Amino acid sequence: MPTLNEDIHNRPGQYLVSEASGMRAREQGVIASGSGVLKAGAVLGMVTASSKLVPYDPAGVDGSETAVGILFEGCDATSADVRRTYTVRDAEVHAEMLTFANGTTDNEKSTAMTALAARGIIGR
Repeated sequence: MPTLNEDIHNRPGQYLVSEASGMRAREQGVIASGSGVLKAGAVLGMVTASSKLVPYDPAGVDGSETAVGILFEGCDATSADVRRTYTVRDAEVHAEMLTFANGTTDNEKSTAMTALAARGIIGR
């Protein structure tokens, strides 16, 4: 019998424990071109000048250094902007299912989780 391998980060919203009723916890935004291939659960920052979403970058100086939400569904924003849904408020999430850029330290992840908590997104 063949072994099936499933990437749990390919399912929309797989990181959610619970969220506000209706669509109150989510918004749509633009993932900036050049962000690469992102999976559901990617922690996002927002570039202040453009209001476009990018992967959270603790070393950023353009707004991306502050976590503002979590990508609800994966996308490929390597060469073009992509419109996607993301969690922005009033939700509980599986913290271990969130994804961060390679090299993000535990301290930086903790800072991101604190910023998300201030928006009502609580890691469990």
